[in-house]
Amino acid sequence: MLVQQTTINCAGKLLDLSEPKIMGILNVTPDSFYDGGQLGNEQAILFQADKMMREGATILDIGGMSSRPGAEVISEEEELKRVLPAIKIVAENLPKAIISIDTVQGEVARQAVAHGAHIINDISAGQIDEGMYETVADLQVPYILMHMQGQPKTMQLNPNYDDIVHDVLDFFVGEIEDLRELGVKDIIIDPGFGFGKTIEHNYEMLSKMHTFQMMGVPILAGLSRKSMIYKALDCTPKEALNGTTALNIVALQQGAKILRVHDVKEAVECVTLFNYVRQNNGV
Repeated sequence: MLVQQTTINCAGKLLDLSEPKIMGILNVTPDSFYDGGQLGNEQAILFQADKMMREGATILDIGGMSSRPGAEVISEEEELKRVLPAIKIVAENLPKAIISIDTVQGEVARQAVAHGAHIINDISAGQIDEGMYETVADLQVPYILMHMQGQPKTMQLNPNYDDIVHDVLDFFVGEIEDLRELGVKDIIIDPGFGFGKTIEHNYEMLSKMHTFQMMGVPILAGLSRKSMIYKALDCTPKEALNGTTALNIVALQQGAKILRVHDVKEAVECVTLFNYVRQNNGV
């Protein structure tokens, strides 16, 4: 196993991941599966961002395109119109926030960084925009590399793997090698729960997520209110907070260093209690 990387350079802001951190989700989309349309103006965006920071978020992940199953890739122009005002208002008013731009498009990533974003979060791993890796290397910002089988529009039609954990691990090995060759220094991996995976795939991958630690880079877990929770519990996304909390604890036990969540306060409590257990167990 490689030595685990515990610090990430976010445009001069050092992100210490020796203890897990929380990434709050700020969707400026009209159609996201859980919170679409709730942040329709700058005042609402700033209110939510400030609330998340006060509750203990370290990173704010701003996205302008829904990645729910069946979603279409929108134009650069439309995405920029949604995300740039949000990035600017957060950067100007919450200088301690580390801002992540959730995008699959290189030009959106470039302009987002120019306006104050520190991290690029790409669910497509450069598969939608072939220039994304070169853009990340040029910008020299941390990159969140996520595994997705297919694209949002088609990913849940018939997910199929020989061995989910082995296949995703092979994917990370190849993509990290490509990114390193281009000079990308700071990489975070995201197994992509719910992205081209059945419920069974998701739970098998979660139970063996520690395997991905062999890559030596931080692991992000995005489980918040996803269908693997609300379908298993026969409830709705709005009723899936308790299930999210339960699985966030599992993710922490499996080595996650970042939890990407809608509900910051509850996730911070997970990390706090997890740290108490570690400290009293001598870990």
